[in-house]
Amino acid sequence: MPNSNKINFNNKFYITTPVYYVNASPHIGHTYTTVAADVLARYHRMIGDKTFFLTGADEHGAKIEEVARAAGKEPQEFTDEVAASFQLAWGELNISNDNFIRTSNPEHKKAVQKALQFMYDKGDIYLGKYESLYCKGCEQYLSEKDLVGGLCPDHKIKPEMMSEESYMFKLSKYQEELLAKIKSDELEILPIERKNEVVSFYENGGLNDISFSRKNVKWGVQLPWDKKHTAYVWADAFLNYLTGLDWNGSINASLVKGVGGIKNEKSTNLRYSRGNIDFWPADVQLMSKDILRVHATIWPAMLLSLNLPLPKTLFIHGYFLIDGQKMSKSLGNVITPGDLVKKYGVDGARYLIVSATTFGHDGNIGWDKFDEKYNADLANGLGNLAARSVALAVKMEKSKIKNKNDNLKLKIKQSWNRYQGALEDFRIDAGINIINNEIKYLDGYITENKPWELIKNEDERVGAVMYNILERIRHIALMAYPFMPDTAEKIYESLGLGMIEKVKFEEAIKWGGLEVGINVKKSNSLFPRI
Repeated sequence: MPNSNKINFNNKFYITTPVYYVNASPHIGHTYTTVAADVLARYHRMIGDKTFFLTGADEHGAKIEEVARAAGKEPQEFTDEVAASFQLAWGELNISNDNFIRTSNPEHKKAVQKALQFMYDKGDIYLGKYESLYCKGCEQYLSEKDLVGGLCPDHKIKPEMMSEESYMFKLSKYQEELLAKIKSDELEILPIERKNEVVSFYENGGLNDISFSRKNVKWGVQLPWDKKHTAYVWADAFLNYLTGLDWNGSINASLVKGVGGIKNEKSTNLRYSRGNIDFWPADVQLMSKDILRVHATIWPAMLLSLNLPLPKTLFIHGYFLIDGQKMSKSLGNVITPGDLVKKYGVDGARYLIVSATTFGHDGNIGWDKFDEKYNADLANGLGNLAARSVALAVKMEKSKIKNKNDNLKLKIKQSWNRYQGALEDFRIDAGINIINNEIKYLDGYITENKPWELIKNEDERVGAVMYNILERIRHIALMAYPFMPDTAEKIYESLGLGMIEKVKFEEAIKWGGLEVGINVKKSNSLFPRI
C-alpha cells in the first residue's frame, strides 16, 4: 500500500530541481535530475494533485564571470545563451516544468535583496573578515579535511585561500535547531545514508558562520545596504525556490510564530502576497549528492532566519559513470540530452535515463548498455506487446471484444497499490519495475491463451481473452504515462480512447474501464529496434 505519511492530503505538490549552474551546456547529470522530477510531477498531476514543478538557471558568481570573459562575452550575454540551451534541452525531452527561473531576472534579484535585508536587520548577517579555502569550481568553502590530495574532490583543482572583508551569515546560530529537525525527519533527507552523512557532518564539525558576500565579484546581486559587495552565489541561488513561485521577498509578519520560524507541519499551507507561493513548503527537492551539504545547512538556516518553513524532503541521487569512467570532454565520453533523443527518441531517452540505476544511487551507463536496454524493454517489450495486441484486435469484429472475465481485477488493484506506493516514496526505479512486470505478465497471458488460434477457430472465448489483453494494455499505458507520455497517449489513441491527461484517475485505475466493442486501430511502431 502507498505510504500514508507520504501521500499529499492537501492535494498540492511542489517539486524542484536545483537551478543549474550555467557555465556549460546541459549534460546527462542535469538530464537525470530533470527527467526524474518530471516523472514525479506528471504522476502527481495524473492522480489529481495541484502540482508545480520548478527548474531553472543559476547565473551569478566568479566562475561564470570568468568563463564569459574567456569566451569574449559579457556575463549576461553568455548566460542568456547557455540558459537558452537548457530550456531547449528540456523542451526536446518533453519536460513539463511550470516555470524556468533565471537568477539574473530583475524580479528575482529584487526579492533576494529584500530577503537579505530582512536577515541583516534581524542581526543574522554582520560585517566581518573571512579566511578560508574556496573552490571556484563548485563555489563552495572547503576545509583541509574536505580535500583529497590537497584538491577539491569534485573538481580536482587546488582551492585558493581567500581572505577579505565579508558580510557573514550566523550559520552557527541554527546548528542545534537544524540538527534536531533533520534527526526527527521534519526535514527529511533521503536515501537514509545521505541523512546519516549530514548528521555526522553536524555532529563532528558543526556549522560555522559563513561568508555571505564577495567584495571583488561584480557579477552578482548587490547587497542593498552596501553596494561594494555582492551576495554569495548560494545565498542568491537558493531563494529561487521561492522567487520561482513569484515570491517578491516580503515577509508577512502575521506568519511569524515565535523565534525559529513556523513549525513545518504536513498541513502547512501558507499564502503570501502574490503568485503561487501557497505551494511552499516544497514537498521534495531533488539534487545530486555534490550539493547536498549546502542544501542541508545554508539553505534551511536561511529559511529559519526568514521565519519560513523548511522543505519537507531533500532527495539525493547519485552520479553516472560512462563505462566506468567519469564524464570528460577530453575522453570524448560526454553524453548530452540531444544525443539521447537523436538515437532513441524522446520517450526512449526519458526511459533509459530514469531506469539506468536504483534512484538515489550511483550508476554505470554507456551506449552499449543503453542499446541493450532499449531493445529489451522498449522494442521487444512494451512496443512489441502493444503492436501484437492491437494487430490481433484489428483482425476481429469489434462487437466480439467483450468483457466476460473479472478474474484479473484483484491483480491489477495490487499492482496499482505497489505502483502508487513506489512513486509516493520517490522510488522511481521500483515504479518502472512494476510496469515491466505487468508487460511480462501480459506476454505470458497471451502465450498461454493463444488468441490467434481462438480467432482462427472462432472460439467463443476469444472475446473475453482479447478484452483482458486490451484492458491490461490500457492500465500499462496509464502507468507508463509519467515516464513516457507520448507513448502512453499513442497507445490510448490506438485503443480508441481520449487523452490520458483528461482521465479521472480514481475511475481509470479500476478494472473494466475499457468499453466493449471498442474501435481499435493500428499505429506506427512505438520503438523501432536499434
